[in-house]
Amino acid sequence: MGDSVEGEHGRPPPPHQDGPDPSRSDDGAVLEAHAAAVMQGEPGYSDPETGLFVLTAVTLGARGSCCESGCRHCPYVDRID
Repeated sequence: MGDSVEGEHGRPPPPHQDGPDPSRSDDGAVLEAHAAAVMQGEPGYSDPETGLFVLTAVTLGARGSCCESGCRHCPYVDRID
């Protein structure tokens, strides 16, 4: 793995829900899986590379606040332009 930039609490800063992670070669597959899960009303999807379950932005938004776990699709992260 490459170098990572640390965010709050020593964790890498989470990507925004509509900002692909350029360090991953499967950005498109991740965004497609997320969109499909949202459209089907599923709480999440299986990561194409790791097989881990990833919560959608809709599911995370329903929680009401950020859990500060660095979730991939966190809707509470401000977009940095």
